[in-house]
Amino acid sequence: MLKIESLLSNIRKCTICEKDLAHGARPVLQINPNAKILIAGQAPGKKVHESGVPFDDASGDRLRDWMGISKNTFYDSNQIAILPMGFCYPGKGNNGDLPPRPECAPAWRNQLLAQLPNIKIILVLGKYAQTYHFGNSSSSLTSLVKSWRTYWPSKVPLPHPSPRNNIWLSKNRWFEQDLIPSLQKQCRQLLQD
Repeated sequence: MLKIESLLSNIRKCTICEKDLAHGARPVLQINPNAKILIAGQAPGKKVHESGVPFDDASGDRLRDWMGISKNTFYDSNQIAILPMGFCYPGKGNNGDLPPRPECAPAWRNQLLAQLPNIKIILVLGKYAQTYHFGNSSSSLTSLVKSWRTYWPSKVPLPHPSPRNNIWLSKNRWFEQDLIPSLQKQCRQLLQD
């Protein structure tokens, strides 16, 4: 366990992109080698940056609903690992938050993933995480998420649970009718084992 503790200590002191962060560096993640479920997201939003707690916002509420789990279970690092593509809030852009800083994933991601031998399923949220975990694809978000059975049960492409995606969710009712019940069942089974 010393290796992961040392790695986390280095990440918490990371400043490789701080000059480009209007709100400063504050890495937010959750990791434990015992975790069975990995949430691969984008980057923390402003509220999460301020609290230091991953998915401590409306996106987190929706994600926990999609998974069918409680807050206590979600924040149990022995069960759930949370590794965004960028660990710090990238700031606000014209159309929402800026993309994750490009320095973060190359610096830390492979080292952290190597510390997670018990992961059974990766929930892949949003374009940047999907490009990393599924490769560069010309598929639209809708096409990728519709093909979820292709990757099941090791990876699940999901739209970002942000309220900004309410329109997408209303146009794609199949998502909550078909994918979500399977996801909830899989999460229950993994967390009971």
